[in-house]
Amino acid sequence: MRRTPTRFSRRLRATLVAMAIAATSGTTVAAAGPAQAVPGKDTTGLTKDTNQFKGVNWADPRDNFADDPIVLSGLSTTDSYAKTYAKASRVISGFRANLGANTVRLPINPYTVNGSYWKSYRGVIDAASDKGFKVILSYWEGIGPRKDGFIDDTTTYWPMWNTVVKAYKNDKRVYFEPMNEPHGYTDTEWADIAAKWLNTYRHVPRNRVFVSGAGYNDHVTSVCADPRLKGTYLTLHHYGFWKEYATYDQWVADLKVRIGDCANRTVADEFGSPMTTGFDYNKPTPDNNFINYLQAVTDTFRELKMGSVYWPGLRTDDTYSLQTLVGDPARPRLVTTNQSGADRLAWAWGRGKPVRP
Repeated sequence: MRRTPTRFSRRLRATLVAMAIAATSGTTVAAAGPAQAVPGKDTTGLTKDTNQFKGVNWADPRDNFADDPIVLSGLSTTDSYAKTYAKASRVISGFRANLGANTVRLPINPYTVNGSYWKSYRGVIDAASDKGFKVILSYWEGIGPRKDGFIDDTTTYWPMWNTVVKAYKNDKRVYFEPMNEPHGYTDTEWADIAAKWLNTYRHVPRNRVFVSGAGYNDHVTSVCADPRLKGTYLTLHHYGFWKEYATYDQWVADLKVRIGDCANRTVADEFGSPMTTGFDYNKPTPDNNFINYLQAVTDTFRELKMGSVYWPGLRTDDTYSLQTLVGDPARPRLVTTNQSGADRLAWAWGRGKPVRP
């Protein structure tokens, strides 16, 4: 299966983290522990669950890690605001028509926000919001030695957020995720940074902030337990490549131990499986790890009434991409790469028919 080097290395590191999580919880990698995730008590400022977030990621072909402006698949740095807005409107409409999505997660970095491209990039955010989409803006780190799970440069990070928050603090459809996969920090260090973000932007309602799970966003239990982060949503990442093989039941257990009793605050804003390899996710296939995985997590998201944001809805040359661009690049259209994968999203989001082993 095709992988870009950046994505592969990130996923490889995530495998190691998953093994570490399993070890500390007293489980094996093949089968996570018996902990069960149940909806917890209502949290001030939040809804009783998170299933209003039904979305996809729209990504740069480079996997969003960049030391220059992030350019989403199908867009260009030479596009004006108007051209970006027009293209983005068509892509967002495709996400809704083809998948039934109402949420899009978008990457930002200081090069995108603090420079001249910000004016054009805002066309994506504005187009999505104008079409009624919820928009999650998440900070991505750079490449090479910068790709280490730490904020690259605080002298550009905070001005970036100053600009973004100022521009969208009054748009109730826009949500802020201080960092994607903060794996360079310990659980406590990351919670400290998230608390600092909340204190810095006290005027932003907490129910418009997504605090990433610790590590590779691979567990939310530590941030959920921190009282300083009360009232925020939490985000979890979960992938089938973290195990060479697991059964359906083992994947359910693995996911639930990472959520703990925090399902009512948690949105899975990255999860995914190969979509261009011909897998049929509507057919129980117990010897196929990825089919076991996707059926298990989408069943669990539905059961726990959790929001979920697929990785990626659109990313050029990614075998996981559920949509692909066709037609005139100036007037892009989207087509679905795997209808059974789209069916699993629909099921996770509360529609469709069940598929169980």
